[in-house]
Amino acid sequence: MDSGPCTTIILLLLSFVSITVSESVIQISQPNHHHHSSDKRIRSNRREEILYCDSWKYAVETNDAGVWGQIPPRCMGFVKEYMTGDRYMSDLQAVADHSAAFARTVKVNGDGKDAWVFDIDETLLSNLPYYAVHGFGSEIFDEKAFNAWVGLAEAPALSASLRLYRELEQMGFKLFLLTGRAEYLRTATEKNLKFSGYNHWDKLILRGPSDEGKKATFYKSEKRKELEEEGYKIHGSSGDQWSDLLGFALAQRSFKLPNPMYYIG
Repeated sequence: MDSGPCTTIILLLLSFVSITVSESVIQISQPNHHHHSSDKRIRSNRREEILYCDSWKYAVETNDAGVWGQIPPRCMGFVKEYMTGDRYMSDLQAVADHSAAFARTVKVNGDGKDAWVFDIDETLLSNLPYYAVHGFGSEIFDEKAFNAWVGLAEAPALSASLRLYRELEQMGFKLFLLTGRAEYLRTATEKNLKFSGYNHWDKLILRGPSDEGKKATFYKSEKRKELEEEGYKIHGSSGDQWSDLLGFALAQRSFKLPNPMYYIG
């Protein structure tokens, strides 16, 4: 039987398949330059975003930013990641460690007049559960909603601050809690503090009717001055806002806790 035509057809088919497969391989092996360029741009934008927000946070924490309102919208993810991550906890512990180291250098006289002043919100207690559902500081502050949260008395303790608080108590310091919360929130505040592990403070100072409208720096300075006039020596002061620490009647050493979520002047 003559196989010439069949052989020719088979050879043509094999040649077609070979060419088709070769073209497919060539197409697959070609690099996707558009995809790699897109990835590179995304990484570059992400790096620029982190640098911008990290520098913004630095300016806020050092008070170089001065008065500011909400966090930049582009930094919401950055602030969320910081506040819910290990870095925030590590920063808090670093502040507590330096505070305790200084406290150990103080010669507590035993006359009951060696004092340490603490702010409460974002210093002893964390309002992160509230801010987590309010944009981590990217929303305009809603005083009514925040006070409703305070009324629940469910804010957890900042563990590093709680350990510092207890260590200072054991050293013999008199502990004063000075907050911008209104007087009508006293019961809820006391309940929350005790629930979170804070006890044996010497005085809890809240804003009374005569303190309404006063800038935080002036209000807290006045209250520290009153303590000094009662004979107390304020060795240390801890707060997450510069308004907790600046003004007059200053502590011998002030310790600023991190808080990129909001500013109180």
